[in-house]
Amino acid sequence: MLYNFESEVPEALERLLETEMDYNVIIHTGEEPNFKEFHVHSIILRCRSEYFNNLFSTENIEKRDGKYIIKRPNISPQAFDIIIKYLYTGQFDITDKTGADLIDFMIAFGECMLNDLTKFTEDFMFRSQQQFLQDDPVGILQIIYCYKIFARLQEYCLNKICSEPKILFSSNKFTQLSVPLLEIILKRDDLNLKEIEIWESLIKWGLAQEHVFNRDVTRWNQNDINTFKKIVDKFIPLIRFYDISTRDYFNKVKPYEEILSKELRDDILKFYMVPEYKPVYTPRNPRYINGSIIIGQEHFTTFANWIDREEENTNYIDIPYEFILLYRSSRDGNTAAAFHAKCDRKGATIVVVRIANSERIVGGYNPLFWDSDDSSYIGTYVGGSFIFSFTNENGLRRANVAYSNNWRRSVYSSPINGPGFGYGDLYVNYVREPSVWYSVTSCYPTINLPNTMSVDDYEVFQVIKKSLD
Repeated sequence: MLYNFESEVPEALERLLETEMDYNVIIHTGEEPNFKEFHVHSIILRCRSEYFNNLFSTENIEKRDGKYIIKRPNISPQAFDIIIKYLYTGQFDITDKTGADLIDFMIAFGECMLNDLTKFTEDFMFRSQQQFLQDDPVGILQIIYCYKIFARLQEYCLNKICSEPKILFSSNKFTQLSVPLLEIILKRDDLNLKEIEIWESLIKWGLAQEHVFNRDVTRWNQNDINTFKKIVDKFIPLIRFYDISTRDYFNKVKPYEEILSKELRDDILKFYMVPEYKPVYTPRNPRYINGSIIIGQEHFTTFANWIDREEENTNYIDIPYEFILLYRSSRDGNTAAAFHAKCDRKGATIVVVRIANSERIVGGYNPLFWDSDDSSYIGTYVGGSFIFSFTNENGLRRANVAYSNNWRRSVYSSPINGPGFGYGDLYVNYVREPSVWYSVTSCYPTINLPNTMSVDDYEVFQVIKKSLD
């Protein structure tokens, strides 16, 4: 008969690590004052780590009094403590660690060729929704910019900052941002910040560099102007001046006008004074994610989680669905005919409705399709359908979602109506009033919608599962 006592092995190895019995390796990690010496066993490290096996196989490894001596000043004691416990026990605990801690660990994991731990930690950062950027966005960006292993994390952080720029631009360390990183961010077309605020941030950053400037720009001499121009010159082409109002240009840009080239100043003046003049430039469209003028990137991420019925919100780097704008009532016509012409037989869709005179957003997901070919009303139970509500356009943490409770009218469509969910749970009746949506709890658990809602716009997106290729 076979008995399995393998659970005792990690406990025994953990005791061996703690007691340091018969250790033959001394590893120095970190530098004073953050320094620690570890006493471990080469046979265990060889068995558990390709990195250490290769290291012990080299001829020039240092030995003293029969013990191997390894020095790793670039690996912090905290990171190596995680590594060594994993190698001895297979246990790996990174809960309650800060973003800076996790990045420090990932650098150490990368050096020790522990690719599984690197990926696990990165995925943990995405899944756990830690606000790891909040405390020190500049410091974290500077670190991940220097290491190739952080390519995915860097893209995640840049996307996060572009959708919520105050994380970075309101940081008291913003002026310490490096030139390459500032350039990367200002090049982004999806930076969700007014152009005049981008300009003011650039001025703030430039004034904080090595030269000491008088805060009153009218008192600058030619040397001050030339020095400041040299500091910010490479960023000037990244400012979309044509998106700055004449009032803001006069009050906030013109005082620094001498740092702009004469050709640029003349072109801006022509843009302001000649109505038919169209400058060649790419405006930023941070709010027009997937063509939407109502919601942003994080809403689509939330929808993907709801479609997959994830218990916890997953911060996808690459959302597994495409959201294609089919219809916008303010653009295509707020009629049943216009809705059906754009949306019928297009497969799964998500409907996003903006309530007038508020920031509240409601809507629903239809995993099947809309149809008005038949003159009769169409009602059916559709597994996975849901309705939702956001209290305001940035209120993702206070979002409510309710899935169909198996009633036969999970979705509802007819030639005279627009999209409908449940037996009146959320719908628009174009015969009654095209700018009013209605809600009576019936086929879905309540999400506390008003019975009537005045609507100023709504959008419908086709939802397509991405290929795994």
